[in-house]
Amino acid sequence: MVEEVLEAPQVIDAGSFVLRPLRKSDEGMISFYAGDERIARMTRSVPHPLPPGAVEQYVKRAMEPETGEVIWAMDATQNGGPEVMGVISLLPMDRNQAQVGYWVGPSHWNTGVASAAVRALVEANPMKNATFFAEVFQENLASARVLTNCGFEYLGDAETFSVARNSRVPTWTYTRRLD
Repeated sequence: MVEEVLEAPQVIDAGSFVLRPLRKSDEGMISFYAGDERIARMTRSVPHPLPPGAVEQYVKRAMEPETGEVIWAMDATQNGGPEVMGVISLLPMDRNQAQVGYWVGPSHWNTGVASAAVRALVEANPMKNATFFAEVFQENLASARVLTNCGFEYLGDAETFSVARNSRVPTWTYTRRLD
């Protein structure tokens, strides 16, 4: 991981919604969704159950310019939709690369929200990266389809630790060249 100061995340148009910086008012919906075991079990770092203060710290960290990871909310209020449907992030890596991470609340599954968010982030390429990486748990076929539909190519198998599962989980790694 590369430690660097990044500019505040820009607002990115994703069609029927925008990707925008997190704000304190997002804590309730993020807690609601991230507290769902189905979300936590498909991520590396979301614990289940959520400990008190975890979401508040996550949002606070996302709002600080010194953080390495840049996090956006998927916000559809411009079209009368929900303020938070999920989150998407970029974690800078060395050699002008970044890792994409995202989750979408269960009430928005199978609606195209994840694909639209990933596609918008790739097109905007706000950190001007040469390459994006992403990983999904091998049982998460929907997220694998999101990545391939957005032009990511399968790179290989690996495994990572899941806090919610307290175990290592097999993953698929994907890459997308942006130059």
